[in-house]
Amino acid sequence: MTPIPRQDGTPVVGLRAAALSYGDREVWSGLDLDVRPGEFLAVLGPNGAGKSSFVRTLLGRQPLSAGTLTVLGRPARQAARHIGYVPQQAALSAQAMLRARDLVRFGIDGHRFGPRLRTGPVRRRVDEILESVGASAYADVPLGMLSGGERQRVRIGQALAADPRLLLCDEPLLSLDLNHQRAVTELIDARRRSRGTAVVFVTHEINPVLGLVDRVLYLARGGHRIGTPDEVLTSESLSLLYGTQVDVVRVRGRVVVAGAPDETAVPPHHPERLQETDGVRP
Repeated sequence: MTPIPRQDGTPVVGLRAAALSYGDREVWSGLDLDVRPGEFLAVLGPNGAGKSSFVRTLLGRQPLSAGTLTVLGRPARQAARHIGYVPQQAALSAQAMLRARDLVRFGIDGHRFGPRLRTGPVRRRVDEILESVGASAYADVPLGMLSGGERQRVRIGQALAADPRLLLCDEPLLSLDLNHQRAVTELIDARRRSRGTAVVFVTHEINPVLGLVDRVLYLARGGHRIGTPDEVLTSESLSLLYGTQVDVVRVRGRVVVAGAPDETAVPPHHPERLQETDGVRP
């Protein structure tokens, strides 16, 4: 494999004593974390643990309740041009008639005010991106006519269009079959290896990316754990985190977590009810 370019100095993401609360409910606190160029960080945890909120914080859309956050050495909102974002699969509605190439173009100049960039160079760039994510065959097909896996390829193309230094992926494998899961994870891994892009990958299922992950951030109501998969995904580590017995079993290279408490009791109006999905599944 091509080595991942590493850079000394400023981390891509820096969190110090970071905390997030909604009213009197503390979601997570005391979070110290640096994410380095080219690092693949998987974010795991049960429903309501604050995984999607963590992504919104890095995007500058959700302020911390305490502590500090920097992205590329500056406030998150000021670094937005250098962040690529692959959201959860969602209902298409207004986007249904957009073509694949239209969505990718938004990643190039959708942030601009006034006249758009010249069509020729932008079209060539869009074509290059679609080819790089294997979506050239359906470049002019409306998004509403694409399969879930095809749409995710296009969304990754959109996220990569601005040449990001940080790629945030919020449950990008939901509703995808194994072949599409593999294709999506390979695209993301190829980007971070070729360009040193840091990846923060929220997932309810660690196994599709287990071989790619450098470190895990595991969020739960009892706190959090940060470390390599071998350090975090153990019976001892998760039992301490949850305050009850949790069994972690490895079967043919797959991780199975059993006995983690059900933490889905989140008020219906709470943001995590709308955007979180599930804990680590067998």
